[in-house]
Amino acid sequence: MSEFNGATLMITGGTGSFGSTVLKHFLDTDVGQIRIFSRDEKKQDDMRHELQAKHPDSAGKVKFYIGDVRDPRSVADAMPGVDYIFHAAALKQVPSCEFFPMQAVKTNVEGTDNVLHAAIDAGVKRVVCLSTDKAAYPINAMGISKAMMEHVIYANARVAAERGGTVICCTRYGNVMCSRGSVIPLFIDQIKAGSPITITNPEMTRFLMNLDEAVELVRFAFNNANPGDLFIQKADASTIGDLAKGVQKLFGDTGTKIIGTRHGEKLYETLMTREERLRSEDMGQYFRVAADNRDLNYDKFFVEGQVQTEAEESYTSHNTNLLDVDGVVNKIMTTDYVKEQLGAI
Repeated sequence: MSEFNGATLMITGGTGSFGSTVLKHFLDTDVGQIRIFSRDEKKQDDMRHELQAKHPDSAGKVKFYIGDVRDPRSVADAMPGVDYIFHAAALKQVPSCEFFPMQAVKTNVEGTDNVLHAAIDAGVKRVVCLSTDKAAYPINAMGISKAMMEHVIYANARVAAERGGTVICCTRYGNVMCSRGSVIPLFIDQIKAGSPITITNPEMTRFLMNLDEAVELVRFAFNNANPGDLFIQKADASTIGDLAKGVQKLFGDTGTKIIGTRHGEKLYETLMTREERLRSEDMGQYFRVAADNRDLNYDKFFVEGQVQTEAEESYTSHNTNLLDVDGVVNKIMTTDYVKEQLGAI
């Protein structure tokens, strides 16, 4: 990771699951400084004390900044001297965003615009933004806000490229197992309480990634991005029913209860649309979707479009590699959370 040697890396939303995993990957490298930018002083204090206890020799390179991406001044104040940014601050819970959609807009859309404008003004070299599969063909407020966020990213990437400055790109990934608010910790808590697992729809499919894979996707994007690129990892998936069975195979069978879909849920998730797939590049474990670099200088009387506008199919949790129950068990055992919970039994 020579590109980070001596550099200052800023992580927005840095006290979340992603930020904690980035610290695990970068703390003992030659990175010069890691800035944790978030609005929750309690989580920052907890992270600070954990670093001091577990990594006393490296804790000093982590600096904490209280602020909110909604507040342009607080973002700008944390920006001087930053070389690179991983932008992870977001509202991510589908049901809460359904009830409070303007809060999702303020954080996911306006907050991202604030971060990118401040990064461009401060001369930051590279920014990698984190998006979600729910931004592809969105049907819920969270996904719609993230889809709009992506368009804000591409617009700012275009401006930055024209100025010859900051390289801005985007990553999009599916459910990150055992991240804050995700379903596997809920299943485990229900089993430990002796309660049946609550399943929305056993036939639903969802992509499965662990936090280390999420960080690796961001690092791949960091190393390979052109302005405005979107990077997507090829990911395994499973049905919610098999995911529940996999958790029960490890922690015990307390039965299941079907509760029906929640607000804004899809039957399956899409990581890459048919339209994006047409201009995608297969890079092995990842897809790169190049930015649409057409401008607004269309002819006055007709549009110079393209004949083929979409591929035959999108890339979804229905047509990727579907894991069976044993595959799910192997997958979720790659997470530290599940290993820790099993060790506590």
